[in-house]
Amino acid sequence: MRNNPLGLFIIPDDGLDMRLQVAKSLQIPTAHILTPPTNQRTIDNATLLAEKFNRAGVKITVMFCGFPGESYASIDEVEKTVGLAPESTCTARLEECKQIARFAKQMGVDTIGIHLGFIPQDYCCQTFQRLLQVTRELCDFCDSNEQRLHLETGQEKAEVLLDFIQQVNRVNLAVNFDPANMILYGAGEPISALRLLGHRVKSVHCKDAKWAANPGKEWGTEVLQGQGDVNWEAFFATLSDLGFTAPLTIEREITGPEQLQDIKKAVSFLNKTRQAF
Repeated sequence: MRNNPLGLFIIPDDGLDMRLQVAKSLQIPTAHILTPPTNQRTIDNATLLAEKFNRAGVKITVMFCGFPGESYASIDEVEKTVGLAPESTCTARLEECKQIARFAKQMGVDTIGIHLGFIPQDYCCQTFQRLLQVTRELCDFCDSNEQRLHLETGQEKAEVLLDFIQQVNRVNLAVNFDPANMILYGAGEPISALRLLGHRVKSVHCKDAKWAANPGKEWGTEVLQGQGDVNWEAFFATLSDLGFTAPLTIEREITGPEQLQDIKKAVSFLNKTRQAF
């Protein structure tokens, strides 16, 4: 893993120039980014954003979908509001995903990512079947753009996600694996989940967390990398066994000066811990 480039999750808001300077100063050459708001997804803005990242020497490897009305206030709110799972917003959000894919294509980004939302364990239920169809449609649209779609881990157990991916049955569908999300949502032990998903993991978020007292009912707690319950030595060893060559993308979901300090500490931690693999 010592040869994998580092990455940084970047939100392209008013603080973009500062975040790009941070990436440049820390010698981070890649990024995952959140899509800009709808009114900013223009050809002119695609050109402007691409130029900013190019000048900073940062290559965007995944653009993530995000939608108005999503709430991460609680696990229950996530189930009601996030991704394509909620029926009331599914059709509109599917079309927005296609718009995001077009915008990413204009920027030269060949992968989009998404929190699909809670995938039901009941494969016969209406929500599961609807998610199958919309995910196939989105994969096919991305394929027409020569793009891939990555589903981020978190809301469901790895077994459910694996079965879902197999039933979608599209070669351009893969996994963005976030070990901390497995802990935060109480969805399962991260390393065994990583092993199960195996070669379907094509991108990762390096983030850490502590288990909740009641996993799956209460949020876990995101913490500084190396201070949580992710076994990073086992994480890197497993990625190495899988032949994973994509970036190790740091994500720290806090704001303010502490975020910058924690990113610097995460770079140091990652560079030290991954050397053996």
